[in-house]
Amino acid sequence: MVKVIRLIRYSVLVVLVSLAACQPVLEPKPVALLVDDLVLNEPNDVQTVRVGLYSALRGSASPNIIAGDFTVDNIQFNGTFNDYRELGTKQITAANGAVDALWQNLYSTIYVANFILERLPLVSGVPETTRKSVTAEARFLRGWANFIGVYTYGDIPQVTTIDRSINSNIPRTDKTTILTSVLADYTAALTDLPTVASGSTDITTNATYANKITCQAAMARYYLYLKNWAKAEELATTVINSGVYTLEANFIDIVLKDFTHESILEVGYNLTDDPGTGNFALNNLLVGRREVIPSNQLVLALNSTESGTRNTTIGFDSNNLKGNDNGWSVRKYGTASEDNNNIVLMRLAEMYLIRAEARAQQGKLAGTTGAVADINVLRTRAKAPAAAVGAQADVLLVIERERQYELAFEGHRWYDLVRTGRAQAVMSSFSPNWNAKYELWPIPQTEIQQNPALAGKQNPGY
Repeated sequence: MVKVIRLIRYSVLVVLVSLAACQPVLEPKPVALLVDDLVLNEPNDVQTVRVGLYSALRGSASPNIIAGDFTVDNIQFNGTFNDYRELGTKQITAANGAVDALWQNLYSTIYVANFILERLPLVSGVPETTRKSVTAEARFLRGWANFIGVYTYGDIPQVTTIDRSINSNIPRTDKTTILTSVLADYTAALTDLPTVASGSTDITTNATYANKITCQAAMARYYLYLKNWAKAEELATTVINSGVYTLEANFIDIVLKDFTHESILEVGYNLTDDPGTGNFALNNLLVGRREVIPSNQLVLALNSTESGTRNTTIGFDSNNLKGNDNGWSVRKYGTASEDNNNIVLMRLAEMYLIRAEARAQQGKLAGTTGAVADINVLRTRAKAPAAAVGAQADVLLVIERERQYELAFEGHRWYDLVRTGRAQAVMSSFSPNWNAKYELWPIPQTEIQQNPALAGKQNPGY
């Protein structure tokens, strides 16, 4: 059964900026929210349900990073949990907990979005501007969840209602149809999402809640994945030129700080709900328990001259050297007492990389509007040698490496290798256990067992 009907708890988070202390604060305080107990009967309920929508998104963030970075060559297994043994040794099964966690949280996001879309039109007294903007946020985040879902699992159930009788027996929908619905959701959201002025200084709100530029950034990624190079270039340029988000001067700030000036979409945590413990908590997995560590190959890549200061994504401690432990750890996800425990889902640097790839695919390699110029914006920030213009195939490989340097442990690597057709070549040399079936995650076994429409419909090879 698609578990949008399961009781799932969310910590409701609203992140604001204290004008007095210039520190992130929480208001209201985190509360338990059960999706089956969502209430939307009067105007005062709208904000609570809206925050519940973003809280659902937040639940998907950590397993999304795990999918993008743990499935491929960025990590090696170093612990005791079987879920991460499977990911590290490339022997993933349909019973894997991370596989299930991402599915559940994506569908939780879709459920809350559908709840808003069904119930909000029935609530009287809601200002029209609020009604439009919250509806747009629901459309945007439903599209976001379906986009991640279809590129992780392939054909997935298309859930468009909160009706239990329908959702308990719903088949897989083909990828093309899901992607068409994603674009429809993004397009509808773009109309009514709020506009943010160039030079806006409210960086926390700009990263926490969706606005028009957030949607355009997601659409740039959408068109890149669909190989519509012209649209990907156009939308990435719109985001870059908007002036709402700006590159940090020093890459280390990306590693050590939350809510940077280039963060387009980010999910936040606080002392009471910090992801420092738990089976899918990044700091716990990467630092506390060291279930997985940066792979030797990634360590060499990030410490190359070409990577520059992006080697600050990882750090070395000789005290960790024992057995197969190479002593390296990911620094990007700290604890609640540090200032880097959030998870960034999109940032401006990705837009430069999207535009570079889109331009390269169109043969636009040299000059101020060429792919290499975009690469060198990030190389300059990283204090790395400038890239030179070469043949198209060579520039595309440079971009692949740039994405690994720049976006390491932000959930992109596996999706990148699969969408570019490079997974088999890269991964077969990394692990003897790699199999082409791992270009999709399996449908969680619990879903196969509980949803009659999914019986016998598992992804090939699982």
